[in-house]
Amino acid sequence: MAEFSIVNAHLLDPVAGEIRPGASVRVEGDRILEVAEDGAALSTGASEVIDAGGRTLMPGLIDAHVHAAITTLDLAAMARRSPTRVGIEAKAILEGMLQRGFTTVRDAGGLDVGIQEALKVGLIRGPRLFRSGRVLSQTGGHGDTNPATNDPHIGPCSISSTSFAHIADGPDAVRRAAREELKGGADQIKVMAGGGVATPTDPIDMVQYTEEEIRVAVEEAASRRTYAFAHAYIPEAIVRAVRAGVRSIEHGNLIDGMAAAVMAEHRCYLVPTLVVFDQLAEFGKAMNFPAESLAKLGLVIRAGQAAIATAVSAGVELGFGTDLLGEIHPAQSRELVLRAQVQSTADVLRSATVVNAALLGRSGQLGVIAPGAYADLLLVDGDPLADISVLGGQGDHLDLIVRAGEIVRRRS
Repeated sequence: MAEFSIVNAHLLDPVAGEIRPGASVRVEGDRILEVAEDGAALSTGASEVIDAGGRTLMPGLIDAHVHAAITTLDLAAMARRSPTRVGIEAKAILEGMLQRGFTTVRDAGGLDVGIQEALKVGLIRGPRLFRSGRVLSQTGGHGDTNPATNDPHIGPCSISSTSFAHIADGPDAVRRAAREELKGGADQIKVMAGGGVATPTDPIDMVQYTEEEIRVAVEEAASRRTYAFAHAYIPEAIVRAVRAGVRSIEHGNLIDGMAAAVMAEHRCYLVPTLVVFDQLAEFGKAMNFPAESLAKLGLVIRAGQAAIATAVSAGVELGFGTDLLGEIHPAQSRELVLRAQVQSTADVLRSATVVNAALLGRSGQLGVIAPGAYADLLLVDGDPLADISVLGGQGDHLDLIVRAGEIVRRRS
């Protein structure tokens, strides 16, 4: 069982948005046992003491929108890729996330239970994972990657499945699809409520699923004491999903004041994902991202930062996500820098810690350094409040990374 203390640290408190010197933390097992501040000594010693030397100690970061099972931007090649290869590639992607300081992530679709099991038993040294499994999509929706055809085969079955999605039409089919994912251990359910960039047959301004269809997914998730969340860009799709009861809206680039007000009224989180559009615009063509999908980028990329301002003005809580795919996963930490162009660094760090913890239903356990919380800790050579870029790159300024009490990186 892990047992160690970190002393002489500058403690970053994301709730207060400040750094306080003279802090010490004791870890026992996977939890924080004690926190002492203002130069006070811990009440009991530990077998190992790590001297922070005045470096910044902060909670591990949380990314609420990852796709570790989408391992290449060449989506045609992705469709042909074997599950074994995807699993090996997902291992590398997840381990890279932890090395960048992301100690918890929420899968936004595609990961199977085997990856989650491999993380739990230590075959993958990656972040804590909240798995969504297959997303729910209507025919012609954002999760339907089948090309349009002049010879559709429409049979009596209202559900078809891929490794990424259940294509389910009608409330009964959506209910069954949600139940299947929850039975398989999904931690939450994702619903595609509007058009997207990556899929070939749905325009960005398309509204997907009826309110009734979304509501049954919400109901089924609630019956398992969890929640559903929704992909959506445009106001009509956002409002429909929020009124159906989803906990968060992903992306939301084309949100307006009316939709933001509805989100605030229902206490629905917004999870912006600026970095994926930034990276697709720069590297998508060279990496064989579909031309039809690249053509959609212009509709959303310019609106991303304005959407954040609209949501904040309405009082919407902002989570933190990245939505990166395949070869562009290493840009994960760039989302922090992009968000800091329109928000204070303190607000960005709150989004990536305490706000995301609340979104995941883990307030007090994740995203904070406090007695009883999971020992997810980063020791940073620099001050992220003054310069958030010290959290960038591939964890270049992270001298200590601890996930659930396990030291996964330690530099002197």
